Amino acid sequence: MHLHIIGICGTFMGGLALIARAAGHTVTGCDAGVYPPMSTQLEEHGIRLIEGFDADQLALQPDLFVVGNVVRRGNPLMEAILDAGLPYVSGPQWLGESVLRGQHVLAVAGTHGKTTTTAMLAHVLDACGLAPNFLIGGVAEDFGVSARHDPNRHHFVIEADEYDTAFFDKRSKFVHYRPRTAILNNLEFDHADIFADLAAIETQFHHLVRTIPGTGRIIVPADDAALHRVLERGCWTPVETFGEGGAWQAVGEAHAGRFEVMHEGRAVGTIDWAHAGAHNQRNALAAIAAAHHVGIEPPRAIDALNGFRGVKRRMQVRGTVNGITVYDDFAHHPTAIATTLAGLRHQQPKGRILAVLEPRSNTMKLGAVAGRLPAALEQADLIFCYGATSGPHALGWSPSAVLAPLGERASCWNDLDKMVDAVQQAARPGDHVLVMSNGGFGGVHDRLLQRLAERSAP
Repeated sequence: MHLHIIGICGTFMGGLALIARAAGHTVTGCDAGVYPPMSTQLEEHGIRLIEGFDADQLALQPDLFVVGNVVRRGNPLMEAILDAGLPYVSGPQWLGESVLRGQHVLAVAGTHGKTTTTAMLAHVLDACGLAPNFLIGGVAEDFGVSARHDPNRHHFVIEADEYDTAFFDKRSKFVHYRPRTAILNNLEFDHADIFADLAAIETQFHHLVRTIPGTGRIIVPADDAALHRVLERGCWTPVETFGEGGAWQAVGEAHAGRFEVMHEGRAVGTIDWAHAGAHNQRNALAAIAAAHHVGIEPPRAIDALNGFRGVKRRMQVRGTVNGITVYDDFAHHPTAIATTLAGLRHQQPKGRILAVLEPRSNTMKLGAVAGRLPAALEQADLIFCYGATSGPHALGWSPSAVLAPLGERASCWNDLDKMVDAVQQAARPGDHVLVMSNGGFGGVHDRLLQRLAERSAP
């Protein structure tokens, strides 16, 4: 079958394209902004890419158009497909019906930590000999790719996003995946562009719960009130808990990289790794519990996690110049920002932290949770906030007003070059510059490293 994927360069749709190609389909695709590294990865797998959404792509005559949720009514190619009455389907629906059916699906859902936990779980299953298929919302360092598919394998680990499926299907993506093992990592308000409130997201999570069989397993934190409200609506599947008060617990310092794993009060092994932070402890517990459901004993899962290398753009060191270290992190929601800063502060208790933030997600652009930013950024010594005043990423609120409680520690910028200048002028040896955005942020990491190198050159 020939599939033409509309919106192919996003992490999910690009991964889907690789899976379709591995399944033996002819795959082409289009997007606005076809550029590396995703374009390179796709083209290396024999996938032809087209820039833009021109209607003349109908001439490709694919058997099916697979539509990403970046596509809206008014898109020229989509309008031509509708006018011609040609077959189309959403990416999540195609994946669920054509690939996931017949697989033991292990899904990782939640507001935060989905990508890292999915990568952990895939790594554990792989290290323990199950060689799972997977689709991760980032590039796992242990695999070097975001997706893998072998039709002869029977386990599929997937990052299960609650964002809507397509312009014609407003259900969350994850309702199409039909998992047998489900991690529900946490739940709070996000995606303010499509959800009115937390209760609306809880409804979508309950739709997911309704699809999990009675022989399956649901793994949730013991202390998450929103998720417990979801389960109180009705649950037909055994539930295991993790975290404080749960069946699976971590014993040790909250942000330490070494801790003991307990299962129902019994020590089952010790994790000793480079991934500091209480959030990573909880992610690990969830992954161990999910692996246990498919027959992997905790000591084997723990041994595997001790070799876990992480995910790109999650506290990834981009370079060190003259004693100044620049990190890249995907954090873009106040909770994730606070957690990331707390983890870095634990690792670097003496050095200054310079937080460089781009509030770029739809939730942040709308300002739905902007009021929580001052508290989230409290651990930083200096804060540089970039907010565009025009274009697709323009903010609908005033960063200077929101960050006023932080006083002189915070500065706000709408000129990226000037902000980079300000950061490099403020940075001094021993500092840690933490760049946080869910986008490319104009290549600010490399620009800053270059400026720091120029400054230190004789």
